[in-house]
Amino acid sequence: MDKQPENAAAQNELKKPKQNNGFLGNLAFNIVIPVLILSNLSGEEYLGPAWSVVCALAFPIVYGLWDLKKSGKVNGFSILGIVSVILTGGITLLKLPAEYIAIKEAAIPGVLGIAVLISQYTNRSLVKILILNENVINWDALNEALMKKQNSALFERKITISSYIVAASFFLSSFLNYVLAKVILVSEPGTTAYTEELGRMTALSYPVIMVPSLIMLFSALAYLIMQMKKLTGEDYLSFIQEEG
Repeated sequence: MDKQPENAAAQNELKKPKQNNGFLGNLAFNIVIPVLILSNLSGEEYLGPAWSVVCALAFPIVYGLWDLKKSGKVNGFSILGIVSVILTGGITLLKLPAEYIAIKEAAIPGVLGIAVLISQYTNRSLVKILILNENVINWDALNEALMKKQNSALFERKITISSYIVAASFFLSSFLNYVLAKVILVSEPGTTAYTEELGRMTALSYPVIMVPSLIMLFSALAYLIMQMKKLTGEDYLSFIQEEG
């Protein structure tokens, strides 16, 4: 009789290492390895500026394609990440002015911010996908509780407010990324110094774009949780999907 719960617990334990491995793989292939290559192997006695860029950017591209193939889903964020890496490589190898890198760095989160705002006028709100994902939230139960209190329309307005918070986080990251690129990329494109600066920018851009975005994303989540409880009269946990 106790075998089924034990098996379920064992399955849950098996899921944790996979999630950790996914995070560590993402960190290693997208940040750590490229930064090490750009910072330490860009000298003429090693790979040189051009080949160090090619090798460094190959890791996030290959990892991104492998992750897409493994998941079997076309993830817009993953595609955007791959395009961003390819653009960085192209701009660097063509020895275009650093201004192009700065514009590209600002454009990626900027596009995401605009997408969040536009999605509010469609049936595929990015806030619902990111924060109120149907794999996490039991929307049938939530909608039923909102209708009982006649607060469905009001909750939609709260989602719109949270979308402004999420969009603002991307616009903040866009601004910070642009400033970071302008401050760090000061050497002549195509030189070893420029390649090392690119590695430094890559290392710093991750926390620059992630930290403010995560803070504001959690703020949007906290706001929606409070509104969910206020407008339904029920605890947020009662709307969490049960694992099948």
